[in-house]
Amino acid sequence: MKPKKLRSLAELRKAVEAQKRRGRRIVLANGCFDLFHVGHVRYLRESANQGDVLVVALNSDSSVRALKGAGRPLLPQRERAEVLAAFEFVDHVVIFREPNVEKVLLTLKPDVHSKGSDYTVETVPERETVKSYGGTIFIAGGPKVRSTKDVVGLIAARKDTDG
Repeated sequence: MKPKKLRSLAELRKAVEAQKRRGRRIVLANGCFDLFHVGHVRYLRESANQGDVLVVALNSDSSVRALKGAGRPLLPQRERAEVLAAFEFVDHVVIFREPNVEKVLLTLKPDVHSKGSDYTVETVPERETVKSYGGTIFIAGGPKVRSTKDVVGLIAARKDTDG
């Protein structure tokens, strides 16, 4: 992984502030990204197209477990971060432990907070936080085609029939 892509929130704040001083538009996308599939790629690519710098806030292992339950995440946070950093359209990755991404939003104040198509602008949990500092919300990725839970179910079903 390029060492400069994965940063602490404090390091990332400084980098984002420098980008903003240069007039660059900052986009923040977030998620668990537990088992990558085409929906993730579409979401991230479309998010990147909304600005000049794409920051991806990645749920830590403990926050994924709290959100998704026992047995998750499937892949540890360092591996998920490395996969994210491999995408050329991802500029920065930050891992967060909180149950939601509000702390990251309030620290970085990105111009755009991008969420996947399982949300609407009205249902984004961080909507009021984004509005509080003057940011906008963008729904990316088109119709939801898959979820990690679906992929895990397909794998389990195939294992049962092959086994």
